[in-house]
Parts: sequence; structure tokens; C-alpha cells
Amino acid sequence: MPRPASRSRRVARLVGAALTASALLLTACAAGQGAEGDPGAGPPLAALPGEGDPELARFYEQKPAWRACGVPGFQCATVRAPLDYARPESGEVRLAVARTKATGPGSRLGSLLVNPGGPGGSAVDYLQGYAAMGYPAEVRSRYDMVAVDPRGVARSEPVTCLDGPGMDEYTSTDLTPDEDSEADSLVAAFSSFAEGCGGRSAALLRHVSTVESARDMDVVRAALGDEKLHYVGASYGTFLGATYAGLYPSRVGRLVLDGAMDPSLPARRLNLDQTAGFETAFQAFARDCVRQPDCPLGGRGAGVDTVGLELKEFFGGLDAEPLNADDRDGRELTESLATMGVIAAMYDEGAWPQLRDALASAVRRKDGAGLLALSDSYYERDPEGRYSNLMFANAAVNCLDLPGAFASPDEVRQALPAFEEASPVFGETMAWAALNCAYWPVAPTGEPRRIVAEGAAPILVVGTTRDPATPYGWAEALAGQLSSGRLLTYEGDGHTAYGRGSDCVDAAVDAYLLGGTVPREGKRCV
Repeated sequence: MPRPASRSRRVARLVGAALTASALLLTACAAGQGAEGDPGAGPPLAALPGEGDPELARFYEQKPAWRACGVPGFQCATVRAPLDYARPESGEVRLAVARTKATGPGSRLGSLLVNPGGPGGSAVDYLQGYAAMGYPAEVRSRYDMVAVDPRGVARSEPVTCLDGPGMDEYTSTDLTPDEDSEADSLVAAFSSFAEGCGGRSAALLRHVSTVESARDMDVVRAALGDEKLHYVGASYGTFLGATYAGLYPSRVGRLVLDGAMDPSLPARRLNLDQTAGFETAFQAFARDCVRQPDCPLGGRGAGVDTVGLELKEFFGGLDAEPLNADDRDGRELTESLATMGVIAAMYDEGAWPQLRDALASAVRRKDGAGLLALSDSYYERDPEGRYSNLMFANAAVNCLDLPGAFASPDEVRQALPAFEEASPVFGETMAWAALNCAYWPVAPTGEPRRIVAEGAAPILVVGTTRDPATPYGWAEALAGQLSSGRLLTYEGDGHTAYGRGSDCVDAAVDAYLLGGTVPREGKRCV
């Protein structure tokens, strides 16, 4: 969530793995798709020959020119990849890569790529801000820790869409329209966002799919001189890693997929499952809140349903009358911004005290500053009103990867009962948010696919039972699809599990990364 200058291990993970993954929910994809979909439908993702293609030889044979990059202990380089793998001669994309060398003692095991999720999260920021210091010393001693910002993200030719004031207007737009005119305003906001992306990043917008980013990772692997790819991906990073495994099963080294996505699901089902996941997380927060003396909702000892009803009433009041937030740019706390602030805190139980305080300020003292700060962290807006490209890249990747959840406001209205059943608190917002890519300027190139990765080395999939953003069932599904998948279960709250306080999880993942030992079938941690 927040990006303080000095980060604790938990907060840093929240920046990398949880916050960026949260954006996955809000951007859905492009055109219409059935609400359910057969999770096993369609053929599995087919493997590729990769570096055996002579037209790609110049990319696979490049040697990075490493240089200092302003952060002590790190080296940076640029790796070239084809803009369009179908036409490698048509242009290039420059990928930003960072690394810190293995510290020893012990023999070097190779490079370990890390990705925090998103899509749109900066892997370089995650490496420099957390992974290179926060991963266990035993892992850092044996691997060169490496990050590559995927194409369209952060330092790798970022997609851009709107300026700061434009994003302020966009993020404040009402996501629970009560009448046709409000629905029209929401459609106009989605259309303006999409037009901004198309106008500012036209060429790149057609080539930021997960398949292309996975192919880029293989180019980076070759440039690093590694025969196999070792990788830890969180949230959306699991989809990227699984896609790599499906495309290049013979080059899979040790892959950890933590907070897994199910690549076989269509967009509407993904959004509906995630809506239910956030309801599960909210219920856990509510149960904890009413045990605390400072809970601003329901009162001490109240039921979960009461907490949810009071929060919905609070959101409804903001729809009619936003709160002052003491913002230097004059922004108020709207219903949409408050909802995103609450959602942001669902990613890690460590943020629950901050959320209680922000809600108390808003509900009791009519001060929206705390919830606005949480919302700003979600959208990666800094105090000067500048946004990172997280939301731009997130939409660009999601809208290209899958046919989308909804094609029109009428389709959203028809689906509202299912979403509100999944989450009485967040369902309406999440359903309408899933409409945005209906107005995307580029047609999707992907579709739901099972990923089998036949012949790959063992792949470790980690799932958290009360994960809000990547529900546990997705981890079960991905582990079941992968021919060599092994599921490790964490019985707990929050998004992702590695490095979040469970010695059991950390020990199992470390044993796999260091020795290739997968946990026993059915292993569960608390």
C-alpha cells in the first residue's frame, strides 16, 4: 500500500505484491464474455521453440552492458526485445533490468527473477525496495537477484494515458451509478481513459500482453547466461510465470507462484471470484474490528452483517455528500475513493489498524484525509499529484489478455445481483469497474487457456485461504492444471504468503529455491 521512504518488510511486500495486484480487479478487460465459463475450456497454452528461431538470434545473443544505477549494490542494464514477435524486424522494445549479485557463501545457483504482480507493478522497484534485502539471506547468498520491468511498465517504455488532473477526475468518478445520466458519466470516464492510452501509447498498446512479456523473460534469461529460469512471482506475477512455463517448459528451473491466478477463467468469472474474495477479507476485518475498542462500525461485539451494513450506509452518504479531506489540490473524499481506500487495506491484516483509524476519522469526525491517503496509495498517487503508470499498464495488459467482462452498462446491470450476492459491500462497485475495457481502442489478443507445461520441472504454487485478490480456489486450479504443480497452502489472511510471517511457508519455499525440494502433497501451514 503506502510507499514510505523507509519500509518494513510487511509494508514493502504490500507495495510490491498486494497493492499492484489490487489493480487487477479494477480494470477487467474488453468485450463480452459469459459470466461463468468452463474452467477447463479451450486447448492448453502451446509451447514455443524460442531461441531456436533464427529471426530472434540477435535478441538471444545480446550481452547486457551493466552499469551503476544510483542505488548502492545494484547494477542496471537495458535488454532489447522485438516489439512484435511475429515480425521481429518491425521494431524493438527496451526492457529495464536490475540485479544485485549473489553475496555468498555457497555456490551460486544462477539468477532469481522476481515479479511483484499487477499487471503494472515495477519489478525493479520491488527488487531495490524489498526483495534484495527482505528475501532470506540464504537465498540472496546463492542467487543473483534480478528484476525486469515488463514491457509498458515503469522503466520499460511505460504506457501513459492521462495526466495528474485527468487521473484525479477519473478516480473520483462515481462507480455506483444510480441513474442513466450517472452511468453515461462513467462510460465517458472509461472512454476518456481509453482514448488517452490510445493517443499517447498507440504502437505499444498492441504489444503488452502477458505472452509477450513471458517471451521477453526468456530473452532476459538467455542474456543473463542461464539455461533455466528461476523465478518468484506474486499475484499477477504467477500468471506471468505460469505463462512462461507453458511456453518454455524445458527451461523451467525453480518457479514459485505465490497468490496464484487461474489462467483458464474468463474475465467476468475472474472478477466475480475476486469480488467474493474481498468479501471474505472484509468479514475477517469486521470480526477483528468489533473486538477492538476503537472500531467505528457496528460497536463492540456487533455482527459482521451489521458492520457491512453500516459501511454501505457510509459509502451511500458520500455518494450524496463527499467529505472534506484537507487535500492540497482541493479533492474531496467521494464514495469511489473511500471504497478504494477500504479495498486497499484488505490486502494485509497489518493495515487493519490504519483502516480503523481512517474510518473513525471519516465516520465520527467527518474527516476524509485518512481514507483518501489509503486510496492514493492504491492508485500510486504522490503528494504532488503525480501518478505512476501502474493503472495505465494494468488496463493495457488486462484489456489485451482476455475478452472482457462486460460490453455495455446493460450487461453490468444484469450481472449486479450475482456481484452483490458475492459481496454486499463491494459487489456493485466491482461490477461497474469491470466495464472499463469495453471502450478499449485495441482488440484483445488472448483468451482463457489452461496451462499444463508438460515436461516442466516441479513448480511450487502457494495459496492463502483468505486471500482477497487471488482467491484460494485459483491456486488449487493452477496447481491442478500444471503437470508438475505442487500446492502449498497457507491458512491465513492477506494477499500472498511468502515472507509474511509464516515460518512454515518460508521454510518450504526456501527449501525449494535452495535445494529443489517440493513440500509433501497436501502440506498446509498456519
